[in-house]
Amino acid sequence: MSGAAQRKLPKTQRRGQLLETALMIVQEEGTDALTLRRLAERAGVSKPIAYEHFNTRAGLLMALYQEIDARHITTMLEAVSQAPRRLEDVAYVVSEAYMVSIDPQAHAIAAALQGDGEMDSFHQDLFDNYVKLSSDMLAPYANLTDESLHLHCVGLVGAAEAISGEMIRGRITKATAIATLASLIIKTLAASNDEQRTHIGTVSMRSSPQEKN
Repeated sequence: MSGAAQRKLPKTQRRGQLLETALMIVQEEGTDALTLRRLAERAGVSKPIAYEHFNTRAGLLMALYQEIDARHITTMLEAVSQAPRRLEDVAYVVSEAYMVSIDPQAHAIAAALQGDGEMDSFHQDLFDNYVKLSSDMLAPYANLTDESLHLHCVGLVGAAEAISGEMIRGRITKATAIATLASLIIKTLAASNDEQRTHIGTVSMRSSPQEKN
């Protein structure tokens, strides 16, 4: 273990180094090879340092998943901030950013944690965050109540996960995945907006005789 590798780093920098090393292990050797012992060896640190940061292998896998997910969200937000302010453009940009930044390692990590109660709760939190993020991004293009938009986004995020899974497994191309998700976003919001306009029109027609009287 070299002195350079073992040199003292601030805690946040050391954690970042360990996560980068963990991602390399997953990419090169697969999730089965990622243990705290292997991480310590590859990063050139003592095993207690790895345990201090992540406690358990499941803790390490969740931290790595969260790191990948944070990068994913940053990519999406940057892309949306530069998109023209039209539903069609935003839907395509969101879909492209989502699919382009999907990391096969994230799916492998999630699969490695299947059945872990802590991971189930963790994944639900991530899903809820994506629903909130989607609601915020799509709110300007949806004539819906907050509750209705939330439920629509639950469906869209679920669809995005399923479509990206098909892409990761090689069943569809990235271009097809992007186009399909964009189409779902556009059609879902357009249909709900039409329904809202129809509802408002019906209410208006019903109330107009009373107004005349």
